[in-house]
This record gives sequence, structure tokens and C-alpha cells, in this order.
Amino acid sequence: MDTVNNKIAALRLNLKARNFDAFIIPGSDPHQSEYSAAHWQFRQWISGFTGSAGVVFITQDHAGLSTDSRYFLQAEEELSASEVVLHKQKIAHSPQIIPWLKNNLSEGAKVAIDPRLFSFNQIKSYQKQLEEGGMSLQFSEDIIPSVWNDRPELPQDKAFELKIEYAGKSRVDKIEEIKKEMSAKGVQHHLITTLDDIAWIFNIRGNDVESNPVVIAYAVLSESACSLFIDKNKLPDSVIEQFSKEGIDVQPYNSISDFLKGLDSSDSILLDPAVTNGFLYEAAKNTNIVHGSTISTALKALKNPIEVENIKKAMLKDGVALTKLYRWLEEEISSRPVPETEVAIQLAALRKDQGEYHGESFSAIVGYKGNGAIVHYRAKEETCASIEANGMLLLDSGGQYWCGTTDITRTIALSEPSDTQKRDYTLVLKGHISLAMLKFPYGTRGNQMELLARKSLWEYGLNYGHGTGHGVGFFLNVHEGPQALGSGATAKAATVFEPGMFTSNEPGFYKTGEYGIRIENLVLCVEDQKTEYGQFLKFDTLTLFPIDTSLIEFSLLTKEEVQWLNDYHAEVWEKLSPLLNQEEKEWMKVRCAAI
Repeated sequence: MDTVNNKIAALRLNLKARNFDAFIIPGSDPHQSEYSAAHWQFRQWISGFTGSAGVVFITQDHAGLSTDSRYFLQAEEELSASEVVLHKQKIAHSPQIIPWLKNNLSEGAKVAIDPRLFSFNQIKSYQKQLEEGGMSLQFSEDIIPSVWNDRPELPQDKAFELKIEYAGKSRVDKIEEIKKEMSAKGVQHHLITTLDDIAWIFNIRGNDVESNPVVIAYAVLSESACSLFIDKNKLPDSVIEQFSKEGIDVQPYNSISDFLKGLDSSDSILLDPAVTNGFLYEAAKNTNIVHGSTISTALKALKNPIEVENIKKAMLKDGVALTKLYRWLEEEISSRPVPETEVAIQLAALRKDQGEYHGESFSAIVGYKGNGAIVHYRAKEETCASIEANGMLLLDSGGQYWCGTTDITRTIALSEPSDTQKRDYTLVLKGHISLAMLKFPYGTRGNQMELLARKSLWEYGLNYGHGTGHGVGFFLNVHEGPQALGSGATAKAATVFEPGMFTSNEPGFYKTGEYGIRIENLVLCVEDQKTEYGQFLKFDTLTLFPIDTSLIEFSLLTKEEVQWLNDYHAEVWEKLSPLLNQEEKEWMKVRCAAI
């Protein structure tokens, strides 16, 4: 198998033959997905870096990877055997690639990209920055296939229909709702490129992307038509027949660009330039393009009552599976070291035993001792640590059930913790509880609330380098927009929270080489009281599993925080205990005891 350096050498020869000075390679696909099918994982193939966020750039004498602090330790390990150099981003999702190229390439340099892998907004930004440095951005769609000889084919797994008893709303109703908003905006067509939006609109799910139950497709909703661009052999005959009855026209996946080129030049088309790739934007340029968010993104963020009730069922399943997992682990480490990878395998099997299970919502992060400090750590069988009855363990995992998506992190002590570990853990817990208890007026944004999760850590000069919360889909992507609990003025962090939004609450702290701490529950935004100052909202915590109290420094908690924790554990006991056997109940009762 070719080494990373050999692959880079082959790419350089290709670039030289085309008179290109550099090539930029993102980790995304033509749908701007966070995670992509193997067919589009060229960045991983050519660099060896497997993280979900990062951009590779290659010149004739340099190969670099730009990624953020969540992946610094992982990147250093994965790049160590190659010539690829880690460029550390100061701000997440803000790679400083173009400034580096402007400082290191000559005037007149040509920088190439595959326009299918970049959004229109990204392309415009790159073009502007390069032109300011006397350079140009070039488009090439055939560089990747010319060097990636063993490239996997696009997935051909069958999609399946998500029944109305789970989805809560028919695709006909969803499409009509979108078309009403199109009419209000005065547009004749709406291009939808994001895979989770398409899965939600059409009530279909699939296996095309690891852990994300989506199907590779595009869609165009028009005033009197609805077109889904997907390989027909991926749809069951029964679904195709039903689509036909509902006025949904199924067309080949690769025909989307020709369809866009064939639209009437007098028509307008709504698209989101932040997620529409440059290739499709070019195909649609003869119409009147209207920039705007994908309409369904905001709609699917607001979970309907049936989805909410289903999510609560998923939380029960998850709580039972985790109870069995932690009891199993305690028993196993009393007699033998347990590899981190074995814990992930065992947890997936226990979740599957609960029924209505589709798979993991992401690859479980099982971080023992120092591995817990690697935020997006992924244990590998040949290099993982073995868990013993000492130290701390961070376990971040989630399941995809037909009735909902889960995501939970617990940090536990496997032996008597140090005073410093207890202090750090308690400061993280205080941040978690601050958000869980918060009541806020309608109109509040994620970046206004997030600092509450950090305040206690800041008082001790401590911090963490990731966001505090992300939206979560319904049996869909575990990371879902438009909302987030984050800092700064990013679009997600600046989104107003609304009732029905389903979000993670996950502050943390990480001590490199020693331990990681993160406490994560999923919360639902709901209405609280209405006063003369307007409608107030709050978060209902839906995740059901005990928080380790052996790591708490009680002197740091307020009475209100203690009450919240006791109330939470009382709810966990009330809802989970009827589903457990006697031994499991005894184990749970101890961990849910009031403090």
C-alpha cells in the first residue's frame, strides 16, 4: 500500500503537469457534510488524518493540515509518519490556509480546488483573498480521480422509509410547508443539497454515511413539482410507487446539474450559498439566484410532539443499555484490564439489544486516563489503552434508534480521585447545571448562554477548547443546525433558541496526558412562564443516567445545584428502575442516592 508521502508525490506530479502551484483538500463532500461516504474521503486517503474537521493543502515543497484544538493530539499522532505538517488553528472551523499560501507562493501562483467540495461562500472568500495577493483560484474536477486509483464507489445500500409513527409528520405536509415559505419569498424553485434535510423532508433514512442515517441525494422543490435526485436502485419499489402517487419525481443523482441548467432563465431559485457547492451554483447561474437558508433546516430543528415522545423512549433504551454497560465494566476490571475498544463494542451490542436500533450516532469515545483529554479520541485495537481499576474514564457515545438519536458523556472515577480531579470535575458539573437550570427570555441566543457553562472554570483560570452544545437530529445527524451553544458570532451560536430545539449540554475540561472530564446530557427547549417582560423558555433534560457523585467536591456546590442534582437523580431512578432487574436496581439506587 502506498505511503502518505508517495501519494503526495503522485499528486505533485499531477499538479505540475497542469501548471498548478497548490491544491486544497477539505474533508467534506458535494453536500458539505461533516462526515462523508468513503468515496469522498480523499483528505483522509492522502494525509492519514481521520478527524471530522480539517483541511489539507499541498504545494510542490510543503504539505500541511489545518485543524482546531479538538484534534491537535490526534493529528500529531496520525501525521507523525509522514511529511504532513500540522498547522494549529486558533479558532475552530477557521483554517488559515490562504494567508499561508499568500506568504509562501510567488505572485501569479495558481491554487486549485475541486469546486464540488467547497461551498459557494468558501470559493468566493478564497478567490477574494488570493486575488489580493496576485494569485488565482483554479477549478479542476478530475485531479482526485487521476491519483486515487482504488477509490471506493458511491454507496449503493438501500434506503428505507421512516414511518409516520416515528416522524410525526408526513412528507406531503413537510413539502407543502416548505412551498408556503417559498411562495412567501417569491421564488419558484428551492435547491436542497444537505443530506439530513433531504432525509427529513422525504421521511427516508439510509446507511450511506457512517453513523449518519442519510441517503446521498439532491432535491429541488418547485411551485408545482418536486424532484428527488437519487440513484433509483437505492429506493425500494414500494417507496418509488408511493413517491409517484405523492407527485415526487425521482431522477438520477448525477442529473442534478443538467436539471439546474435547464430551468427557465426568468425563474428564481432559492439556495443556501453556505452549503451549495460551487459546481452546482455554476449550473444554476442562468436563473435568478436568491440567497437564503435552506427552509427545512429551521423546520426540522423544532421537534414535533410525536418526535419528542419518541425521543423520550430512546432515552429509556439508552439508560438501560448504559446501566448494563457500566455494571459489566465494573465487574470486568475487577479481574482483568479491559481494552477501550472492547467497551465500545460491548456498548453497541447492549444498545442493539434494546430494539429499534440502527447503529451508533458516532464512533464511541472511550478515553481512559490521558486518552480522555483527546477531545475526539477514537480508540484503535492495536494502540488503545486497557482500562484498570484506577484513574478516570471518559465515555462519550450515542445511539441511532428509530425513535431518536442519543448522545451522552459520563466521566467516572475508577479509584479514589485526587483533590484536583474532584475540583475540576465539580467545576465542569457546575457549568452543566447552570445551563440545565437556566430560564431565559425568548430571543436569547446560544452565545449569550454559553458563558454560564464556563464561568466556574474561568474563576480558576481553566477553560476548554470546544463548543458547549450542538443541535441533535431526530434519528438523523448527531450534529444538527441551526442552533448551538457556542461563543463568538458564528451563525449557529448566534441563532435564537426556540421551543422544540433539541441540544446537547456538554462543558468539559482536559488535562493533557492525565485525564479528560465532560458531562453531557441532551436538553429540549420548552416554554416556561410568560410575564409582562415576555415569554420565557427553559431546558428540560431528557437524558437519563446517573452523574458520578464520587468525583464531586461538595463544598463547591450551592444548595440550588445540589437540589438540581438530587431532583435529576430522582427522575432517573423513577423512570429507569422499572426497566431494570433486581441487581441493576440495587446498583442504580446507590448511584441515584440523594447527596
